[in-house]
Amino acid sequence: MLDNVRISAPLIHNITNYVTVNDCANILLACGGSPIMADDVDEVEEITAVCGGLNINIGTLSRRTVSAMLRAGKKANELGHPSVLDPVGAGASVLRTNTALKLLEKVKFTVIRGNISEMKVLALGRGSTKGVDADAADAVTPEFLDQAVAFAKDFSRRTAAVVAMTGAIDIVTDSEKAFCIYNGHPDMSKITGTGCQLSAMTAAYVTANPNAPLEAAAAAVCAMGLCGEKARARMTGLDGNASYRNYIIDAVCNLTGEELERGARYEVR
Repeated sequence: MLDNVRISAPLIHNITNYVTVNDCANILLACGGSPIMADDVDEVEEITAVCGGLNINIGTLSRRTVSAMLRAGKKANELGHPSVLDPVGAGASVLRTNTALKLLEKVKFTVIRGNISEMKVLALGRGSTKGVDADAADAVTPEFLDQAVAFAKDFSRRTAAVVAMTGAIDIVTDSEKAFCIYNGHPDMSKITGTGCQLSAMTAAYVTANPNAPLEAAAAAVCAMGLCGEKARARMTGLDGNASYRNYIIDAVCNLTGEELERGARYEVR
């Protein structure tokens, strides 16, 4: 999956938030893709048309960008391009929740990537999050893993999208098969934007592997987690979260398909 990204170098259109836009661009370059950022309603359809895939992230939502997201999503569907939705903070406000639900109604997404609290909001049409983070009560733990997998599979069945539900244990599933992924490091939650980066990288993986969206999304999640581990192991006592962010991007840049195959830790359910 990673080798295909590096060979094809997919161009990914990102309508994303201004907090992490630079990190999303850099993670795409690091994994072998190519980024373009455009969110004006008058150009998003043209940009989507020249790209291979689309990544929509609602992290710093405005009414101006909602129309742009809908137009870009519909254009991606029209052209048969893969698309990823990152419903950042769905449940934190009425605008975020309604926008995420409207996007799901109007656009067919290849992958929906978010934390479990965001996924519950989308599945139930209501709920809450702790800002843009998952509610502690929703944490996926080993004892509740079966229930979380069943929930994710059902949500995938209802949306016809691969569901990538990330947290302490990541679950990537379609309606039949789930990858439970154990890569990653707790300190990744101390960096703003690792989830946004993962969504952008997932768009590159599914665009480069159009016939295997489930496996491509799982590979992207494994890669991000593995690179979080590798970056954390590199840190010294003088390094903080700014260094950690850069080390993760370095690790993604240097990761090979062989290392990913060897380092991915997952089970299939």
